[in-house]
Amino acid sequence: MSQATDSLKNEILICHRCALAGSRNHVIFGEGNTDAEIFMIGEAPGREEDLLGRPFVGKSGQLLDKILDACGFNREEHVFISNIVKCRPPDNRVPTPQEAAACMPWLIRQIELVDPKIVIFLGATALKYLAGSNLRITRERGNWLLWQKRLAMPVYHPAALLRDPSLKRETWEDFKKIIYKYREVVDPHHYSAHI
Repeated sequence: MSQATDSLKNEILICHRCALAGSRNHVIFGEGNTDAEIFMIGEAPGREEDLLGRPFVGKSGQLLDKILDACGFNREEHVFISNIVKCRPPDNRVPTPQEAAACMPWLIRQIELVDPKIVIFLGATALKYLAGSNLRITRERGNWLLWQKRLAMPVYHPAALLRDPSLKRETWEDFKKIIYKYREVVDPHHYSAHI
């Protein structure tokens, strides 16, 4: 971890910019390779994440890891994972616009420091808060967007796949596009056993 990233993490861990700080167990900074070429952004930490201090460790995270594995990606080498907000909203509700706005400068700074070539919006909340409230995940998923001079792909959140397994086929098609783009802009020899 670079000195700048370490410094940012220390700032984030003591953040009290919104009311979520009052009910958290942990601030979830994010996890993965801080030089990754893929930056994944979810909605918010859930119960398991808040207890363990890591992003995407519950059932959604386990499914996400399976998807990454199928792509030939992993958290240690290829991706960095964070969320729109760093603290768990009560009862796992969607973050409010005020909470998202309070946390957004942290996230933008993280993205700048990691400097990925590809950004993945995991679900409707990430898409809405980063790309525009008029965008719908059902309409935008699987389509490349240009976001802050970076390639961005909205995909269904793993939690949506757990609620509705019929979305898995479309999600795999989206991740195949991500693999192809990774080969195009990062590593032409990237290996996935499935593509």
